[in-house]
Amino acid sequence: MYISKIKIKGFRNFKDKEILFNDGINVIIGHNNAGKSNVLKAISLVIDTQSSKRLDIHDLNQNTSLEELKANPPIVTISLFISQSDNEDTNSDDLVTVGNYLTRLEAPYEALLTYDFFLPESEREKYIKALSEVTDIQKAWKIIKHDFIRLYISKIWGGDPNLQMQADSESLQKFDFQFLDAIRDVERDMFSGRNTLLRDVLDFFMDYDIKNDTTKDSDTKIAEIKALKEKFSTDADVLLQTLQDRMQSGKEQILDYAKQTGASFNKANPDFDGSLSDVELFSALKLIIKYETGITIPATHNGLGYNNLIFMSLLLAKMQVNSDGNYLGSNAKVFPILAIEEPEAHLHPAMQYKFLKFLKENKDVKKKARQIFVTTHSTQITSAVSLDEIICLHNENNVLSIGYPGKVFNDCDEDKKSKAYVQRFLDATKSDMLFAQKVILVEGIAEELLLPTMAKYISHSVEDSHIAIINVGGRYFDHFIKLFSSSNGYSIPKKIACITDRDPSRKAKNGGKNFEKCYPYEFNHDSTNFDYVENAQANINKFGTDSNIRFFSQDIDKGKTFEYDLILHNHDLELLITESMRNQQEIKELMQSSLADAVSKLRAGGENDRIIQSLELSQWSDAEKKKALIASRYLNSIGKGENSLELCYCLEDNLLKPDAEKKSFVIPQYIKDAIEWLIQ
Repeated sequence: MYISKIKIKGFRNFKDKEILFNDGINVIIGHNNAGKSNVLKAISLVIDTQSSKRLDIHDLNQNTSLEELKANPPIVTISLFISQSDNEDTNSDDLVTVGNYLTRLEAPYEALLTYDFFLPESEREKYIKALSEVTDIQKAWKIIKHDFIRLYISKIWGGDPNLQMQADSESLQKFDFQFLDAIRDVERDMFSGRNTLLRDVLDFFMDYDIKNDTTKDSDTKIAEIKALKEKFSTDADVLLQTLQDRMQSGKEQILDYAKQTGASFNKANPDFDGSLSDVELFSALKLIIKYETGITIPATHNGLGYNNLIFMSLLLAKMQVNSDGNYLGSNAKVFPILAIEEPEAHLHPAMQYKFLKFLKENKDVKKKARQIFVTTHSTQITSAVSLDEIICLHNENNVLSIGYPGKVFNDCDEDKKSKAYVQRFLDATKSDMLFAQKVILVEGIAEELLLPTMAKYISHSVEDSHIAIINVGGRYFDHFIKLFSSSNGYSIPKKIACITDRDPSRKAKNGGKNFEKCYPYEFNHDSTNFDYVENAQANINKFGTDSNIRFFSQDIDKGKTFEYDLILHNHDLELLITESMRNQQEIKELMQSSLADAVSKLRAGGENDRIIQSLELSQWSDAEKKKALIASRYLNSIGKGENSLELCYCLEDNLLKPDAEKKSFVIPQYIKDAIEWLIQ
């Protein structure tokens, strides 16, 4: 069995939401205050028998109207749906554990546990009267806090909650919910044998070679372990007697003081005696780290990251102890669940990847934990798991949405291809698209590097607006927009701006095999001999009114690529001529020349001849032709990666200069439109 779904109503930032879970690992991601920790807390309220079931006023959802508060006392309802796993034995302990709470009997079965935190009906009339004259919602919450929250009670129902059948404690004890919060004291919880966790683990794994020997029956194992315990006790008695002998003289002095103070009377004298079992000796043990060189150090001298990994391994060992029926009998747990909050808090990226591998192995192979929940901000962790294991929480204007990246893709061949591409693509950098509030998808490195700087020129900050700029490495937007499309119920509903190049192309009608790139002044200028296409308009039209996704590109008649458009809008700005460019002096001279002079300065032959001939055939004005000529030569003179880095530095440096020295830089309109659409 596994927890297949949770419905959370009225709890913290969850007004009324449902989240689907996987039978295995569930990685819950989202920006700060999206509600990731609240999900784990909600699960624990239902099945963690060690946690308090009491809530306070701040645990109630505050996103409600005064009219709703006056009509009914606020209530928290958390419903856990427990479903049959694939290939589950219907005669297993799983079905016995939830058998009384079934809401669906046919396979796959489904059971339901519901936590309610509510004001008893006997207090309802008093509540309605107290709030009847209230006109301010803040005052209403103060009345609830001061006069009613202490009267609230909690119940856990099994099965249909309308029947109000309380879940019995014995069944709930079969769930083993182990929770590691983000701020934990592993030294306190782990390093001494006096601690329950370490002591229980050591006790279980003592004589493990005997306990785990499948060739021996139960009676033989018990007899052998009993013999070892008796031998230890006998040996311990010798040690204790040695202590007694060493203390003999000192003991007489201590007892003499006792007699003088009156502690000895009625012929009863204080003395010392005792025995020592193997379990009692655990308190003398402490965890150490032993290196290959033979050097040992206390685990307290370890870094927090390593100690957290050690602690998690001990916790999984403890879960194995708890679920062993031979060791705990009828007290053994049936369903171990591990919940970990922000494991990256103390782990560097490589250790985060190792940690995920460790969790998967313990779930899939060693089966220490049956279901695992992880909340994280780490792109390292999201890049190490499958799309199907990720659950995204997104909070926009106090509206919480749940997205499932793996579920947005259907079973058709096209979607399978897209899913595989996205899965390969989402490395530690690019999976930031799942965390950011808003996203700009771009085709190449130039846009990725320069857009944050360009936003500053129009008085915006992509960082302050929580915008991630993701380079998809080409025109592969279709694969990614499925993650965010409003037409899919599993998508992540955040705003996505796709910035794409026009890339006009043409193909000769007679004998042309492939479309080849052309210049804007060639586009649609000779329909008799060429067929023409461009990249952007179809998507601009398709998503023109979409609330989540928009495409932005250069002017359809004048645009070509990002770099071409930069210089087209800044045709006399020498700031854009970088050290790595070829033909630097030529382009500076073109910027300062008339169209006729510029044409005369071009070297004859090759691409230059094509540019001149095409411009001559164009109906554009001389001013437009000159800009296009400079943009064409600029585009043919740059190497994208290095040039982009240098441009970024130059533009950033220009921003820092006094206004009198600052060069005017014009942001292409489509870039400006994309940024402002996202931020609005």
